[in-house]
This record gives sequence, structure tokens and C-alpha cells, in this order.
Amino acid sequence: MLRIGLTGGIGSGKSTVATLLVEHGAVLVDADVLAREVVAPGTPGLAAVVEAFGDGVLGLDGALDRPALAAVVFADPQQRARLDSLVHPLVRARAAELVAAAPPDAVVVQDVPLLVETGQAGSYDLVVVVQASLPVRLSRLEQRGMTEADARARIAGQATDEERAAVADVLLHNDGTREELAAQVEAFWRTRVAPADR
Repeated sequence: MLRIGLTGGIGSGKSTVATLLVEHGAVLVDADVLAREVVAPGTPGLAAVVEAFGDGVLGLDGALDRPALAAVVFADPQQRARLDSLVHPLVRARAAELVAAAPPDAVVVQDVPLLVETGQAGSYDLVVVVQASLPVRLSRLEQRGMTEADARARIAGQATDEERAAVADVLLHNDGTREELAAQVEAFWRTRVAPADR
């Protein structure tokens, strides 16, 4: 099994790279998907979040109200650390289950937005970092409906490009087209993954 850690700042195009790697045959374990799964209605994770932050983080349907929770945790680093201490262990445990269930010869890509921030770089055979310039990232996030202020706050709350580059085995630059990014992913797969996978 070849384990690849994939990361990049919000708006960098990391999810596009994940999709491209799956098209090449990788098994994807997506931390964002798991972060939603572990706090789904009826889970111990959701109960712990509600106990920590109150009923105000629940929607009328009993599910987690993500914007309400974000308003609490992104404004206060201590509250964000508190949330992370509840959710991250659950996500890691679920990710470990999925990795263990993958075939022995699989190429497993773990999409981990906070890979650098949580000190997980050493857990992988290869770390792939997707980077894009600040203006490009801001434009992408605004196209998703985020205000510039919110986008800048999210970016500021994550690791810097330099911190990510310091742990990268491979840097993919994504200021251009999807086709240009796909060509970089194809070259990475051909030169770094396929030889290791034989």
C-alpha cells in the first residue's frame, strides 16, 4: 500500500486534485467527508459538540448548524481548539478504519485540509501539497459565495504556503486551468506513484 497525504489551503484546488487521483485509480479517504460523518445526527460526536457549545449549534432538524458553529469557533482560537479536540480524534479513527479496509496494493490518498496544522506529515509515504496564489484563491472562494473578509479569515486561520511547502514531497501549482493541473497530476502519478506501486 502506498499512502499519500494530500493537502492545500482553502481555495487551492485540493479537491480537484483528489478527484484526478481517483481517476488514476487511487482510493480516497476525505477528512472533510469524515468530519461530517462523525457529527451526523445520532452520533456520539454530535452529542459531544452540543455538550461543549450548546443547543445553538443545532438546526431545527437536529443536525449540526455549521454556519452557527463556524461563527463561534472561527472568531475564537480557544473555541476552535476545543472543537478540534472533539472532532479530530473521531476523524482519525474513522480514517484508520477505511485505510485498513483498502486492498493491500492500493494507492490510498488521504485528503487532509489541516495535515500541516495537526502535525500529520510524517504519517504518509508521500505528501502532496496543492498551492495557488492568494488572488486566485480569493476569487475562487468568492465564486463559492464567501465574502472577501470571510475568505481572508479562513486563509489566515490555516498554515502558510511556506509551512506547507516545508513538508511537501510534491508541490502542485494551480493558478492555471484544470487541464494544466491534470497534466501535473498525471506526471506525478507516472513518475512517483506508478514506480512505487509496481
